[in-house]
Amino acid sequence: MRTPNSKQPILITGAMGQLGSELVPALIRRYGPGSVIATDIRHPETGHGSTAVFGDAEVEFRVLDCVDPQQVGHVATDVKPSVIFHLAALLSAVAERRPQLAWQVNAQGTFNVLEAARETGARVFVPSSIAAFGPSTPRDGTPQETLQRPDTIYGVTKVTGELLCDYYHSRFGVDTRGLRFPGLISHVAEPGGGTTDYAVEIFRDALRYSSYQCFLAEDTRLDMMYMPDAIRAVLELMEADPERLRHRNAFNVTAFSCTPGELAAEIRQHMPEFTLRCEVDPVRQGIAESWPRSMDDSEARSQWGWRHEYGLAETAADMLAHLRPRVAREPHLSHGAAGG
Repeated sequence: MRTPNSKQPILITGAMGQLGSELVPALIRRYGPGSVIATDIRHPETGHGSTAVFGDAEVEFRVLDCVDPQQVGHVATDVKPSVIFHLAALLSAVAERRPQLAWQVNAQGTFNVLEAARETGARVFVPSSIAAFGPSTPRDGTPQETLQRPDTIYGVTKVTGELLCDYYHSRFGVDTRGLRFPGLISHVAEPGGGTTDYAVEIFRDALRYSSYQCFLAEDTRLDMMYMPDAIRAVLELMEADPERLRHRNAFNVTAFSCTPGELAAEIRQHMPEFTLRCEVDPVRQGIAESWPRSMDDSEARSQWGWRHEYGLAETAADMLAHLRPRVAREPHLSHGAAGG
């Protein structure tokens, strides 16, 4: 990514979400706090008025509702960003409960940001998801280009976002780029209503209660990625030579594929007493069964050199190492409070 100058900062929407809470600090480390402007629909508890604290740095912060095109246009015109990282979205399980709002946030919000980018000349990153595929898509070795007929509103909005980004690039020349993420595992962000959230919750409950009740069946296989790899993938894609990008938007990226049972077995390598119970949530189980079990990310690897660093074993070890001291500082919780 071209280093932004002081007059053209980086603008992030949805900065307090799952991806934003770790991407914003990464951008601050890379370009300095003065180059980053964070936005979200509400102000975080940290910071003062027009600022917010991400990690150990304070940056400019603005409240922004991406559903409102006038707000988006006003902020973009005022800021004149070099790059917009558009991360504001409702995740899969929440979106199924509120489909009308999901369309407004995920689809209309993306359209509003792309319009603002067209008017200001900003480059745009928009994340997509394995949810953009559907039950008729090949579930193993899912290719970069294949049938996309999702049966969830989250997936529908993600396909819409991919197509909008392609359209704004081909029609208006907007430099749009994106990644189709698998389930993301993070020790920083709290679960946010996604179908793969079990892979975050399981570590916290393992340390709190030595057990976890999973909402997916034990043998449900899905692609996963540790957040440090995801953040690095975003930065590397945005820094890639555009002449090398044949697809530009919605690159498949992945790191490893696992089931709840396999993840539990890896945790038992560190905590032999850990136990897994499964009480299937039909809604989230149905969503998971419509998604790929493993994606083919060879196009990302060949076009811009994507390589993951964390497999299942490395992810589990690092998650437990980071979460163990935090959980130890929590007030004592009874074993009966465990849930999924």
